[in-house]
Amino acid sequence: IDEIEALSSIYGEDWCVVDEDEKIYCIKINDCLDQPKWTLCLQVILPPGYPTAEPPIYQLNAPWLRGQDYMELANSLEEIYVQNLGESILYLWVEKIREVLIEKAQSSDPEPDIKKTSEEVDEDDGGDYLLDYQPIQEDSIKMLSYITSESQEVDEELPSIHHGTPITDRRSTFQAHLAPVVTPRQVKRVLEKLYENKKIASATHNIYAYRIYCEDKQTFLQDCEDDGETAAGGRLLHLMQILNVHNVLVVVSRWYGGILLGPDRFKHINNCARNVLVE
Repeated sequence: IDEIEALSSIYGEDWCVVDEDEKIYCIKINDCLDQPKWTLCLQVILPPGYPTAEPPIYQLNAPWLRGQDYMELANSLEEIYVQNLGESILYLWVEKIREVLIEKAQSSDPEPDIKKTSEEVDEDDGGDYLLDYQPIQEDSIKMLSYITSESQEVDEELPSIHHGTPITDRRSTFQAHLAPVVTPRQVKRVLEKLYENKKIASATHNIYAYRIYCEDKQTFLQDCEDDGETAAGGRLLHLMQILNVHNVLVVVSRWYGGILLGPDRFKHINNCARNVLVE
C-alpha cells in the first residue's frame, strides 16, 4: 500500500488505477522531452505474494515495441527483479524503462513507426516457423465475453483464430494463438484446425488452456495441456484466471532451438499468451 501511494504521488496523472481490488495499475512513461517521441505504457498486476514471494505480472505496450527491443527490455526488468528479490521494484522498473526511452531519444534511432502492424523476422532467427501476425479487428474485442446460443448449428462453427506476435530467444521461438470458444467441441475444432498447419504441428510443444463460463450453472469449464512441457499448461491456465478471461482458448507453440532456456521458457509462454489476450 505504501508503495502504491508513493508511486501515485510521484507519477501523478501518468499513474492509472485500472482495478483497485485486483491490484492492476498502468503507468505511462516517456522520454522526458517537451514533445515526447518515445512513450510506453507499463501495465502491472500485483499478485498476493508480491513483493516477498511473487514478481509483478507485467505487460509492455507500445506500437513500436517488438522483436529484439521487447526482449532486451523484458530481460532488463527480469534482472532488476532477481537483483532485488523480496523488495518493491515498480519504481526501479519505471525508471529503467524511462532510461531506455531517453537513450532512444538521444541516439540516432529513427522515430517510432506507429503504423507498423506486422512482425519483421530475419531469416536466421526462426522465421521459417512463424505464422503471419494478424492484427485483430475491433469487433473481436468482444471475444472475451463471447455470448451465443447453445444451438448445434453454432456449436459446429469454427471460431476465428488469431495469431500473436512471436518471441524468439536463443533460437527458441514462441507464438500464441487465440480463438473465442463457448463449447468443448469448439475447442476441439480449433485445435484440429491449428494442427492442420504443418508449422504448428511440427512445434516441439503446443501448450494450451481454455476457460468457458457456463451461465446456467454459474461455473467455469476449464482445462489445460502441457504437451510435454511440464506444468506449462497449468501456469497458462493460472494466468487466464488472474486476468479473469473466459470463453477463450489460448495455444502457445514452442519451437525448441537446441539451447536450454531454463525458467525463461515459462516467462516467454506466459508473455506470448498475455500479449495476444491484451491485443
